[in-house]
Amino acid sequence: MEHTHETSPGDTDHNAKAASAVHTPRDPGAVEEFWDERYADMAQLWSGQPNATLLTETQGLPAGRALDVGCGEGADALWLAEHGWRVTALDVSRVALDRAAAQAAVRGVPVNWLHAGLVEAALPKASFDLVSAQYPALLRTDENVAEHALLEAVAPNGVLLFVHHPAPTEEEAAAHGFHADDYVGPAQVAALLDDSWQVEVDETRPRHVATGAGSHHTHDVVLRARRLR
Repeated sequence: MEHTHETSPGDTDHNAKAASAVHTPRDPGAVEEFWDERYADMAQLWSGQPNATLLTETQGLPAGRALDVGCGEGADALWLAEHGWRVTALDVSRVALDRAAAQAAVRGVPVNWLHAGLVEAALPKASFDLVSAQYPALLRTDENVAEHALLEAVAPNGVLLFVHHPAPTEEEAAAHGFHADDYVGPAQVAALLDDSWQVEVDETRPRHVATGAGSHHTHDVVLRARRLR
């Protein structure tokens, strides 16, 4: 499966930088440098295949405007574009975006590649029929800035699809060199859904991924919600 760039720093067991990280980088420049270095360490970080949950949860959705948050090397964005979606895909890593754009050129599909983090992108509100965030490393703040940016990007009758790994224990997170409570999870997003949203899926399900960083994860937490107005 393809993961986004924005998986948590400890998601790659063999990545020395991630495993030795003590503090989560928060400055946008430091975050970009972290992910550029991580991508540059490997010719291909992820599997190159779209995430299975994306394929499952978009069945039956009419193709419209899609936002891929933390698109990484672009497998999800390319799949969406090949299935009729008008895709904006963002990532903080220029290395990842260059790889994604190269694949788009080879496959002849149009994608609007955006070099930015979700918050820094300052996207137009209510402008996407699908906002897909697959395993994002969105930093938590007291003001829930990232969560609000996700929700505000969804157009009326649009869908937010937020997929992540089950929250690690403190011991598991520490072993990989990061703090789990530094990152937004499905629970933080779900807590902000009011009566203008309808939760369509909120569950943990088995996950089967053979290759790529993060293939050791065995379950997904899936939140799918539709904006009613």
